[in-house]
Amino acid sequence: MTDPLLSVRDLRVEFPTRRGVLTAVDGVSFDIHPGEILGVVGESGAGKSQTGAAVIGLLEPPGRIAAGDIHLEGERIDRLSQEQLRKVRGRKIGAVFQDPLTSLNPLYTIGRQLTETIRTHLDMSEAEARDRAVQLLGEVGIPSPADRLDAYPHQFSGGMRQRVVIALALCANPRLIIADEPTTALDVSIQAQITALLKRLCREHGTAVMLITHDMGVIAETADRVAVLYGGRLAEVGPVDDVVNRPLHPYTEGLMACIPTTHERPPRLAQIEGSMPSLTAMPAGCAFHPRCPHAFDRCEAERPPLFEHPPSAAACWLWAPEGARVTERAAS
Repeated sequence: MTDPLLSVRDLRVEFPTRRGVLTAVDGVSFDIHPGEILGVVGESGAGKSQTGAAVIGLLEPPGRIAAGDIHLEGERIDRLSQEQLRKVRGRKIGAVFQDPLTSLNPLYTIGRQLTETIRTHLDMSEAEARDRAVQLLGEVGIPSPADRLDAYPHQFSGGMRQRVVIALALCANPRLIIADEPTTALDVSIQAQITALLKRLCREHGTAVMLITHDMGVIAETADRVAVLYGGRLAEVGPVDDVVNRPLHPYTEGLMACIPTTHERPPRLAQIEGSMPSLTAMPAGCAFHPRCPHAFDRCEAERPPLFEHPPSAAACWLWAPEGARVTERAAS
């Protein structure tokens, strides 16, 4: 296997407050390889967006990276200055966010925004940048791209605006795209088009994508591997087929059970009882144990490490090598 494009190790993100320090991301580690889509999934408050913001250097103050390291193409980027990070963003890392209107200036034409971004990162003339802008709009599926350069964002539908944002993210041929809930604001048919577009771009350009979402259905259709977060911690990571169809962690099992299917019609859709713990009152031991149907004494007292169970891994005492899984099953 090739060396990872992005390597995150033991990432810890903190937010100092008057009531103390809140830990939004707690010891998260993962890799993303060239051309790979890593889905990062979990409920609201799981730490998904804060992980992506830390990677791209866009943590909202007073948020800070308190521990861990982030390497992009072998270069450590978490210690770069803001000026250095600005050069990395756009040139090496692109970003696609949930609401395209937050990424587009309503007063500028699409062409102006694309050409300015292109010329900021690449040595091109105005004419060359305009030609590349037309090429990018065509690649992301905008019909008659040359004619749409002089249009304004409000003249595009929501799905088309998201395509324009993806084109902006691709302006400088970045190696990595952070896509934070890129399909949430779109209807189902447009969601499918955008996810298919991301997959095609990875295949054709070798671009890697960190796809952040709460939707396991989108993950199942799009990602190559999945990292499941809970309470700012990594619960499970593995190939998408294994995580979706053979989940190891009870939280992942719960997420999958919540997805409605067309071939089975249960009388009531499953749900995970309870809610995500507050960052100010994180339970001892496994963060998920108050909601876990399989929890036993050890889960309440000790935080589980990530246990390897190839090709996946899970932070759950059920998969401890000393046979805690057998003990728990016998007890139940």
